[in-house]
Amino acid sequence: MYESFLNYPNSLFGQFERLRRELDEAFGTSGLASSIRSAMPGTVPAVNIGRTPASVEVYAFAPGLEPAKIDVTLDRGVLRISGERPAGIPTGDPKVQVYTRERGTGSFTRAVTLPDDVDPARVNASYRDGVLQVSIALRESAQPKRITVQ
Repeated sequence: MYESFLNYPNSLFGQFERLRRELDEAFGTSGLASSIRSAMPGTVPAVNIGRTPASVEVYAFAPGLEPAKIDVTLDRGVLRISGERPAGIPTGDPKVQVYTRERGTGSFTRAVTLPDDVDPARVNASYRDGVLQVSIALRESAQPKRITVQ
């Protein structure tokens, strides 16, 4: 049976994997802009991006936030989603013991580069059940037109 080199904690590959995880935790990848053409996994919040015949749809998964505390901006073809997730666990109390923390806390920013054919004047954003949906309409000139043959 095949055994991964990552399973050995003191192996060279195991140390590289541990270093990669520590760097991801320390610096994160939220400062790197992703685009509609190459969204990077692992950034916060996670997004699904798609296109309909009339719009570009962006779904950002950010549960536990208040809609008023989510900032959505569209500037020069870049959609930015930012906000802050509170810790949720009291800190500073010596009686509180935290065993693990898997949910990210603190401020976040996610940038998505949009195609040139979106219309920045027609953007709708809604937040429901922890999912932010941003719909950016395409310009009329970018939508397919049916041409009648005479």
